[in-house]
Amino acid sequence: MTICYDGSGYHGWQVQPNGDTVQQQVEQALHSLTGQDIKVTGSSRTDAGVSALGQVASFFIDSPIPTANLAKALNSWLPRDIAIAEAIEVDKTFNAIASTKSKHYRYTLCTSKTPPVLKIKQCWHYGYDLDTELMNAAAKLLIGEKDFKSFASASDERKSSTRTVTRCEVTQASDEIYLDIEGNGFLYNMVRNIMGTLVEVGRARWQPENITEILKAKDRTKAAKLAPAAGLCLMRIDY
Repeated sequence: MTICYDGSGYHGWQVQPNGDTVQQQVEQALHSLTGQDIKVTGSSRTDAGVSALGQVASFFIDSPIPTANLAKALNSWLPRDIAIAEAIEVDKTFNAIASTKSKHYRYTLCTSKTPPVLKIKQCWHYGYDLDTELMNAAAKLLIGEKDFKSFASASDERKSSTRTVTRCEVTQASDEIYLDIEGNGFLYNMVRNIMGTLVEVGRARWQPENITEILKAKDRTKAAKLAPAAGLCLMRIDY
């Protein structure tokens, strides 16, 4: 299934003992629809407050409901801030996590003086102008296979912090600045840490070349503060 959700009201994707999550809502909807306890595997464990337009989850189901009708049927059981965009049948070897080839995240920052109240849950309202040319120059230095340990949360315990970024681009449309980043995988808080660092470049406090020094340091304290979760959205996953 391809799943869209406004993550502002949830404690992330993954089921937790305390706190409502997107996975929990999807599994409850499947139970209400089929009467079965079905566990779904999501490709990305998005954090609390992070949204998605292209989350992917896989699961096994034995139901007389035609696959073509599954998305519409599930949407009638889901809250309005979660929607199934598509449901298709795949080979049994498919796994939403293991079969992933690349992911595309977008971070949205708003520079308007007045808070954008209708978008406030899906952006970082920064409220000041930034130099996007400098930010984009810095972003380009993150493309390639690199050790992103400096941009990973200190709590990220994965053995390898090496990832391949195939696109990292900063653009601006009116008072919104976008960071689009694609790669074969991302560390915990990696995109938000990158955005926080690019903002320092956009303020001319740091130069684009500082990105190279931060990468070499392999030290989280060398990068800037974590950008808020609200601005981050999982756009697409490719298989």
